[in-house]
Amino acid sequence: MTTTQTSVVHDLGTLAHRLSHPAGARCVCEPPQVLADRPDGTVVRSGAIVAKAHAADTDREALAARIALAAAPQLTGILLPPLTVPGYPEPSAHSTPAPRPVTLWPLGAPVDPTDPEAAPWAEAAVLLARLHRTEPPFRLPPMRGPAKAARAVARLSAALPGDPAVLPVLAGWRALPVWARGEAPAPAPRAGFLCHGDLHLGQLVRHPAPDGPWLLIDVDDAGTGDPAWDLGRPAAWYAAGLLAPEDWSAFLDAYRSAGGPAVPADGDPWPELDVPARALTVQTAALALAKCAAEQRDPDELEQLMIESCARIATLPPELAADHAS
Repeated sequence: MTTTQTSVVHDLGTLAHRLSHPAGARCVCEPPQVLADRPDGTVVRSGAIVAKAHAADTDREALAARIALAAAPQLTGILLPPLTVPGYPEPSAHSTPAPRPVTLWPLGAPVDPTDPEAAPWAEAAVLLARLHRTEPPFRLPPMRGPAKAARAVARLSAALPGDPAVLPVLAGWRALPVWARGEAPAPAPRAGFLCHGDLHLGQLVRHPAPDGPWLLIDVDDAGTGDPAWDLGRPAAWYAAGLLAPEDWSAFLDAYRSAGGPAVPADGDPWPELDVPARALTVQTAALALAKCAAEQRDPDELEQLMIESCARIATLPPELAADHAS
């Protein structure tokens, strides 16, 4: 961890501890716990408070809109709301002097990674359907899923310039329509839905912990766009053999039963899911190869499955990679 990272973690821990600790009470708190420390976000917990430092290049106006979305009454029971602390500035006020904007959240209980059979696929699907059916309460930036996929491919190209290993990934990327590469808006009939933008099981917590209802967290990529993108990662995992058929069925059936608009109520969902699933397969493979290059190691079994899936995508006829029915 660099000196700058250490400073950020320390400052976040101090802030979360100060806000969670009753004034004048004798301190018996455990040391602050680092929950995540990545270039796009450092997350530290103290007591029941979680403090997150967002990336330095974050669009602060867009972040403020996304935090306001999480706090909007229309999203109660769907998104974890941020904390409002008297005397502490709102996220939009963090442009100066802080180098990274900071947001505050209540602690939730995450999905247990050691108990895959208890993974809340159906609950996640219902939350997505409710999110997608909610009319955006105010003007929001575009959902950032395609932009994140483009960033992953750029990171791969920088990490392994000219390496033959990247060719299937780049071929799969070029086969996608421009909107899925973040180069144009999503097709108009499907572009105005409220989307999470980065759905996976790590984006769910129970709140209040430990047994409260499941809620979606991390609105950094939320906005308006094609709701099928939020189903794209589970669809990609299912297609690659990483998600069991029964889990995929539970997810898709729950989404449809809850009236989710991303796919038809019955019949084949893949005309709508094909492009997002391809894009998220490419994104996952690109990040896997870039990470392996940085760590000077070979891909593990799960990473290799996604890389092989990306290679299969690159071999499909061009007409199967055309824009989907949006």
